[in-house]
Amino acid sequence: MRADLLQFAAELSRQGEAFALATVVRREPPSSARVGDTALVTPGGAFHGWLGGSCTQPTVVREALRALADGAPRLIALSPDPEADRRAGVTALPMTCHSGGSVDIYIEPVLPASRLIVFGLSPVSQALARLAKAMGFIVDAVDPEADRAAFPDADRVLTQLEGAAPPVGDGSSRPELLAVVATMGQRDEDATAAALALEPAYLGVVASRRRFAEIRETLLARGVSAEALARIASPAGLDLGAHAPAEIAVSILAQIVQRRRAGTAAPTRDQPATSVLDRLAASPPPVVTEATDPVCGMTVHVASAKWRHEHAGLTYYFCGQGCRERFAKDPGRYLAAGKPGAVG
Repeated sequence: MRADLLQFAAELSRQGEAFALATVVRREPPSSARVGDTALVTPGGAFHGWLGGSCTQPTVVREALRALADGAPRLIALSPDPEADRRAGVTALPMTCHSGGSVDIYIEPVLPASRLIVFGLSPVSQALARLAKAMGFIVDAVDPEADRAAFPDADRVLTQLEGAAPPVGDGSSRPELLAVVATMGQRDEDATAAALALEPAYLGVVASRRRFAEIRETLLARGVSAEALARIASPAGLDLGAHAPAEIAVSILAQIVQRRRAGTAAPTRDQPATSVLDRLAASPPPVVTEATDPVCGMTVHVASAKWRHEHAGLTYYFCGQGCRERFAKDPGRYLAAGKPGAVG
């Protein structure tokens, strides 16, 4: 991989931004691609790097955005005859480069680590911070009396309940944010209100049902909506019969994992909420708008398309300059062929 791409990927990782890496793993001449050619695609559809001819770029961008949306890697094969190149585990797509040949490209999404904000200075919060860090979470510990000695493994130790929002990048791929209130009788209402203000994908409160009912009534009186309170999981964690602080921490992390693997990081037992993959798919610009090149039939990602042409009040998108020029000279010829491709 080129050094500049490595540096760019490292910077995106430090900023908590998602991206996808696309690497050529196989090619057949006369494709201009070479094994090891690499490109990086951001959630906004920006393409950095080289994968051979620019005609492959729209397809790679489209598949990279899909990989970011579902969090799953994929292997695509660009071939002049996709039907003849179908293989198990490979998505066969048309190669429209005039040079011909075929190329296999492995696309891997790199998603930011989830951030867990733990409120409270209790044995449960300390155990939770320790175990969550071991699971790969970015961990923030928040309590007015917290210090580094109490949370040696946390990434940040904060003493202010307000302003606990984590640092984020440009907002296009906000890392999954989770929160647990384990104040255990100390500032429960204040901590829960501060956690709700962060709008986490999961919010658990470590409290008995009776105690949480009291917290709920207090927050309702403060003006917190019943809908927001309904998104809280309390008692937090799966019912594992846990008693020791570390066991309770395990039950909470197990609940987070269970909901994530089920396709939602729902903060309530009854109402689903969004996970990081849902946010990537739902926040602009990862919603992909596509068009078909009316000349070659290739699918073009509209947001990143460089070649377009206005005709009869409609915009047509093309994989490259050659297709655009052929269409501009004789639109009727290609429109008669019945290949859709206009966007009003």
